[in-house]
Amino acid sequence: MKRLPLRTGVRWKISVAIAAVGALIAVTLSLVVHNSARVSMLDNAREVQMERLLFAQRMYEGSKPKEPRFGTKINDPMLPRQLDQLMRDNRRGTYVQEHSHGGPPDVWAAVPLANGDVLSLHIPFADRSAAIMKDLDRALIIGSVSVVFGGCALGVLIGGQLSRRLRKAAAAAGKVAQGNTDVRVRDAIGGVVRDETDELARAVDGLTDALNERIEAERRVTADIAHELRTPVTGLLTAAELLPPGRPTELVRDRAQAMRTLVEDVLEVARLDSASERAELQEIALGEFVERRVRTLDPDVVVRVVHESWVNTDPRRLERILGNLLANAAKHGSKPVEVTVEGRVLRVRDHGPGFPEALLREGPSRFRTGASDRAGQGHGLGLTIAAGQARVLGARLTFRNAAPSGAPAGTQGGAIAVLWLPDHAPTNTGSFPMIRFPDRA
Repeated sequence: MKRLPLRTGVRWKISVAIAAVGALIAVTLSLVVHNSARVSMLDNAREVQMERLLFAQRMYEGSKPKEPRFGTKINDPMLPRQLDQLMRDNRRGTYVQEHSHGGPPDVWAAVPLANGDVLSLHIPFADRSAAIMKDLDRALIIGSVSVVFGGCALGVLIGGQLSRRLRKAAAAAGKVAQGNTDVRVRDAIGGVVRDETDELARAVDGLTDALNERIEAERRVTADIAHELRTPVTGLLTAAELLPPGRPTELVRDRAQAMRTLVEDVLEVARLDSASERAELQEIALGEFVERRVRTLDPDVVVRVVHESWVNTDPRRLERILGNLLANAAKHGSKPVEVTVEGRVLRVRDHGPGFPEALLREGPSRFRTGASDRAGQGHGLGLTIAAGQARVLGARLTFRNAAPSGAPAGTQGGAIAVLWLPDHAPTNTGSFPMIRFPDRA
């Protein structure tokens, strides 16, 4: 039987731990104090009882006729067995006799007389002492409950602070995972007191720096290789143009052109990774722009403008995104290919097998084309470039399938790429313009 995981926050775990420890300490101390106070009161009652009995003994021995006074008795048949044994040893003593019904105990005192008789005295434990014990028990209970609730409050306070720091660290780490490598976890958690959370933050920041250095090194290597390949590839393409006509020449020219396209794509990816690209903004009518560009790129694509909208964006980069999405749909999808413009949202849909699960889960990745049913050919750079150009525009590019996996046969499927253009495009410096709102009266 599968066990369901029980999730609790650090705050409540610390609160429960402090409350449990506080309750254990409070109960232990209460028992110790209660028993100590009771033993002390009983010892005092036994001493008082013995003093009374000795005074009664002197009165008994000095009186004629001899009669027990002050509640004392001669040879009391109810004398406890322990005191009876002491009397046989000719020793005086006291004894506390508990009752099975739970009432106040009896305090006994007994002394042996010269003629062999036993003079004894017993009275119940004083009502005043019992009242004192009840008040003490009540105070101990109130104190124990106060300690438990105070411990809970302290645990919530301490745990809440730690939980907030951990949540801030997790949020900052999530931003780093999304590609915002400028975020520093140590700055995000703040605080004056240093604890293990700061060590975790420093470790994550160190990991981020090392990852940035590695990515930057890989980007430089990729860019350098692409730059070095550009010249020989251009020479190869020029040489191919000089070959005599024929099928072999067409194959060489085709492969040389494909290699040149690949080199240019790799250089573009390297520029996008360097975060040095800036958008050149223009005000355009999105629907009209898309219709005009799609007719040039692929006249067979169906374009629907649901709602026209004016956007401030970079037309060249937007055309690059649109062209890559259409090329991906034509290569890996099936007709008809549809483009829909609705306000600032641009959708490109085909009716093929859909995007691979890895792409939907992790996003586009260079040199990974996914499953053979959709992307068994190519280099995986088209969608990577589209996503990079979307970031330069401040837009968001998402991918999903029209028919989920496991859908019944005959269900209309296909891949859907959605470009969400922002309300406020980034400036030429890469930042976003500051919006000023009118003062309220």
